[in-house]
Amino acid sequence: MRTFTVLLLPLLLWLGGCESTYYAAMEKVGLEKRDILVDRVEDARDAQEDAQEQFTTALERYSALVDFDGGELQEVYEDLNDEYEASEAAAERVRGRIGAIEDVAGDLFDEWEDELAQYSSASLRRDSEAKLRDTRRRYEQLIAAMRRAETRMDPVLDALRDNVLYLKHNLNASAIGALQGELGSIRADVDRLVAEMNTAIAESNAFLATLD
Repeated sequence: MRTFTVLLLPLLLWLGGCESTYYAAMEKVGLEKRDILVDRVEDARDAQEDAQEQFTTALERYSALVDFDGGELQEVYEDLNDEYEASEAAAERVRGRIGAIEDVAGDLFDEWEDELAQYSSASLRRDSEAKLRDTRRRYEQLIAAMRRAETRMDPVLDALRDNVLYLKHNLNASAIGALQGELGSIRADVDRLVAEMNTAIAESNAFLATLD
């Protein structure tokens, strides 16, 4: 059921045209904002895992490029360009998933805070308020970790784009030598990116555990 409704999310959002209609449609199939937040955190975590793999593959492709010892340079360029474009697409998916989390989290916390005034029991209201503060704190840790990882993608993408552009207009063996000096820097940037994403993925899992 969860998988089916997750697949329906984009369609229902398009049909609804606004967040309130979207949430109402989700409630009709048994999904509250909390459930939607869980789904979106899982989506963002999975997108980061995919991005890790893609950026690592791009680094391996670049490493093979600088060790080029003969063959068709046009193919080498096309392979590297494919990896750059795939990395850019993976980065866009990560950015989009993070933005989707922020949208529903803001709405969830606003709703939760508004509903505190509806309690007649002071003890239940205090308990719910404490849970809201704790969930919001954990959420802010999660988003901060995701945003840090997101910024680590930019140096790698910039370097890949620069090298793809350079190789495009310099398809000769000497161009490969000019790119060799970039490998260490790109590898360091990818290592930092993977480390930050591991932190963000761990934060995602910890946050999801608190919601469960």
